[in-house]
Amino acid sequence: MRSDLVDKAAQIINDPPVLINMVSKRVRQLNQGRPALVERRPGMREADIALQEIIEGKIKREEIEEIPT
Repeated sequence: MRSDLVDKAAQIINDPPVLINMVSKRVRQLNQGRPALVERRPGMREADIALQEIIEGKIKREEIEEIPT
């Protein structure tokens, strides 16, 4: 997980436990075959994709809680 992405996402979701839970849930979804909502660049892992989605506003706190795993 890239620290620069963590720092940027933490500015949007400023409650660390919530950010961790959002990333964890989204990583599970990506691993189950859900499509990424951002462009997957070489070297990006699922956690990086989840963080980038948060940074770009593609997923929000309420939305990740509504999506079943």
